[in-house]
Amino acid sequence: MEKKEAAVTGASTDDVTFFDIVARSRSLTEAAREFGVSVSSVSKRLAQMEARLGVLLVQRSTRRLTLTPEGERYAAGAAVIAAQLEELEDSIAEQRHELRGRVHVRSTIGLGRAHIAPLLAEFAERSPKVQVDLELSALPLNIAGTGFDIDIRVGALQDSRLTATRLWVNRRVLCASPEYLRRNGTPASLKELAQHNCIILRENESDYALWRFETGEREVAIRVAGNLISNDGDVITQWCLAGRGLVMRSLWHVEPLLRDGSLIQVLPDIPTPSADIAAVYAAAAPLPRRTRAVIDHLKAGLGRRITGAQR
Repeated sequence: MEKKEAAVTGASTDDVTFFDIVARSRSLTEAAREFGVSVSSVSKRLAQMEARLGVLLVQRSTRRLTLTPEGERYAAGAAVIAAQLEELEDSIAEQRHELRGRVHVRSTIGLGRAHIAPLLAEFAERSPKVQVDLELSALPLNIAGTGFDIDIRVGALQDSRLTATRLWVNRRVLCASPEYLRRNGTPASLKELAQHNCIILRENESDYALWRFETGEREVAIRVAGNLISNDGDVITQWCLAGRGLVMRSLWHVEPLLRDGSLIQVLPDIPTPSADIAAVYAAAAPLPRRTRAVIDHLKAGLGRRITGAQR
């Protein structure tokens, strides 16, 4: 706490390190919370920097923080220098085999509750001097320029500015309860999906009524329909278990239910595209040792927790 206070009120910590933290915060309130000081202290330090440089770096309020073009340029350079400094301190701390600092992780809600949160609690117990901050959200995130160190995602990586470490091999599978199949029959082809009630998961901005399969060397998108739609994966899985229809879900979620017979995989000979679980992070700067350790722990832990599927 004393070190962070000095970063705001004194000259013992470089402006670059201070501004790197401010630039990655969503508001002055969040930055103040990170430093452990008042908002006014952060605002005063920021004003001193701007006066020295003769430019406005941040358009700010207690609720929202937006970088000016000059602030964006300063933040880009600050991120590189701060990462180099952190890497240097990590290399020194490594001699004592001790991990320190804060790791800010973001994850989807279902996966986060089921697996990421318990694994991070394990990590925190083993490395008590690392503060782990987990945020769960169903909304998509552009992690570049945010305060997050890692974003746990399911599915393909689209942004070339990011780097990803695959944590677990995953794909989505089509399944139904034995009761539903007894009453309605088992689809024998993709065309027969039109005759069935398909329970739909509404995710982000995607066309959630399209289910994707791989036939030969090409991907086929099948438009499905049904009378049950939700944005919650646990809800649609419970509807499926109750015999309400077919569902497309990730193996990380339904594999135990397939294994104990609560659900049955439908059209198992027609694979779906991969939807691997990955830890995503900005590609620009080297990862601190503590962040790499969290990623390694998640990778090993998911292998333990999600059993029975191919790795």
